[in-house]
Amino acid sequence: MTSPAIVRSAPGGLAGRPTGRGPHRPHWSRQTRRNLRTGLLFISPWLVGFAAFYLYPAIASLYYSFTDFRILQTPTWVGLDNYSRMLADSQFWKALGNTAWFVLLGVPLSIAASLTAALLVNSQLTRAPAIFRTAFFAPVVTTLVAVALVWRYLFHTRYGLINYWFESAGLDRIDWLGDPHWSMPAIVILAVWKNFGYNMIIFVAALQAIPADLYEAARIDGSSFRQELRYVTLPMLKPTFTLVGIMTVAGYFQLFAEPYVMTQGGPLQSTVSVLYFMYDEGFKWWNLGAASAVAFVLFVIILAATALPLRLTREAQAS
Repeated sequence: MTSPAIVRSAPGGLAGRPTGRGPHRPHWSRQTRRNLRTGLLFISPWLVGFAAFYLYPAIASLYYSFTDFRILQTPTWVGLDNYSRMLADSQFWKALGNTAWFVLLGVPLSIAASLTAALLVNSQLTRAPAIFRTAFFAPVVTTLVAVALVWRYLFHTRYGLINYWFESAGLDRIDWLGDPHWSMPAIVILAVWKNFGYNMIIFVAALQAIPADLYEAARIDGSSFRQELRYVTLPMLKPTFTLVGIMTVAGYFQLFAEPYVMTQGGPLQSTVSVLYFMYDEGFKWWNLGAASAVAFVLFVIILAATALPLRLTREAQAS
């Protein structure tokens, strides 16, 4: 007579019989599944909009970058021809060089202006900080066309207020928008003035999140404002600097509206950016396949440029 222990352990016995259960899966209650369906229902309009207006255009643009696609014509597959022609085009490298100068000049100035404005607004010595916040943020929400018209008059060679100040100081007039050496600084000044208010709001939020105990301890130790700024404020703002730096670098790599409105890429194409070059390819010459290739090359450049500060921040935190 077989013992119960042998029966339970034998193949095909009680221990060997399939239980009908697969791999262990987390058990979700009915309420959890209902909440999940409700959440998906609420975000479904955003998901549909994201798929229709972001995901599908991006995938279609990637496909068109490998085709000869002109308006009112059927796309023809050409492989990497658009990329090879673009990399052999001197105008593209000119635009890329201009964009690099925009980034190198504009990003430090923009971050410095944003931080200075945030320190001023957040200072306890400032009266009516709400007025300053509104004044500094107003250019961000102001129409660029109206702003460009005002700045064109400010930069006017004969009647501009900036040249008037130069002449009052005994300096010569500058042809800001007609001289290739000065057109790019003029665009950078406009871009910094137009956009620094956005980063200022981020810096203000980060400054208000710094514990007041750190400043009180620094004052007890006899620290000056510069020492507080160097040893308390700036170290606490490192994550914010990373965020603002990434956003600002990406923004200046995509600079288009300012040179388009102010100089139309001139003089002598000194203010043509990569995005402006892409616009010309797509909407001036109707070569949408080449424009798509420029867009994805710009995407790779921005991805590489923004990944560098992230890696440096991680290495600094690890050390």
